[in-house]
Amino acid sequence: MKITEVTIHQLKMKLKDPFTTSFGTFEHRDFLLLEAKDESGVTGWGESVAFHSPWYNEETLQTNWHMLEDFLIPLLLNKAIQHPDEVSTLFEPIRKNNMAKSTLEGAVWDIYAQLTNQSLAQALGGTKERIEVGISIGIQNDIATLVSLVDGYVKEGYKRIKVKIKPGWDVEVIRTLRETFPTVAFMADANSAYRLEDVALLKQLDAFDLTMIEQPLASDDIIDHATLQKEVATPICLDESIHSLEDARKAVALGSTKIINIKIGRVGGLTEAKKIHDYCLAHNIPVWCGGMLESGIGRAHNVALTTLPNFIMPGDTASSSRYWEKDIIDPEVVVVDGYIDVPKTTGIGYTVNKATIAAYTEKKKTYR
Repeated sequence: MKITEVTIHQLKMKLKDPFTTSFGTFEHRDFLLLEAKDESGVTGWGESVAFHSPWYNEETLQTNWHMLEDFLIPLLLNKAIQHPDEVSTLFEPIRKNNMAKSTLEGAVWDIYAQLTNQSLAQALGGTKERIEVGISIGIQNDIATLVSLVDGYVKEGYKRIKVKIKPGWDVEVIRTLRETFPTVAFMADANSAYRLEDVALLKQLDAFDLTMIEQPLASDDIIDHATLQKEVATPICLDESIHSLEDARKAVALGSTKIINIKIGRVGGLTEAKKIHDYCLAHNIPVWCGGMLESGIGRAHNVALTTLPNFIMPGDTASSSRYWEKDIIDPEVVVVDGYIDVPKTTGIGYTVNKATIAAYTEKKKTYR
């Protein structure tokens, strides 16, 4: 396998509804798609999950373009490789920039799956024919609106409801939800909005039988999370703190987490995501796949990853229609009664709609 051509597409897609977290509100999704071709003419696709600004981590759309253009594409272009795992080895001299690395590596995995006549799920070693999914709900203007949204998604069959929280939008919100929906599986996602001195407040959430509290403390912390986990009964799930297998190993050893959210872009690609999955499986740490407001291409990669056996908790991969009037793949990702059927065709399993991509594209450049 030899990548002979790479095209970066910069897209802007309008969300159907604004999405608010503790670090900001999104009305549009600005992101990069990467289209790679190998010497036989097979095309693979990857998606950058970096935001327009460095809210989630230090990476942005523009820094990803810079890293891809000036460092990562030159490292890979016209190099003969046997397996996508070799891409992360090629990228080892480049520190961090995991979302940029994942964008290119994902396209290589897509090509590899097609060349070996496998679905991406099969190429990764996945075994599930359908995956269980939940949904993530942003911070709303009032609790009544949130309750109405939750009611709708519960009726649609989603297996888990994730609710964003922040100081001032936490205990009473979760209390109301639990009283209204006594049997629904809820989790709370703080996106690093709290500090260790908030332990008394966070302990109040123990009363509501949450599946987990996701990333309550600082985005780079595993020490204080270990202290917090000793104080609260609700399992802590780490997200932003886990960038690699080494981070996962240290967090588990310290007792900082009982659950890990694996996001492909955050950890640098499917190869590293699979390593983290395998480690957690061996150490009885359940994992699930988080979402980053992906278009259909990124969503397809998430579906494939979630077919691995230790993804035993519903992820964030909701239907395309949850976010977009029209997605960039055919057919779109569809959730039925809380499940997504895993595509069996080769590669990512969905047809990329180039006309729709062109309609959303603001800029593109090809490298040979």
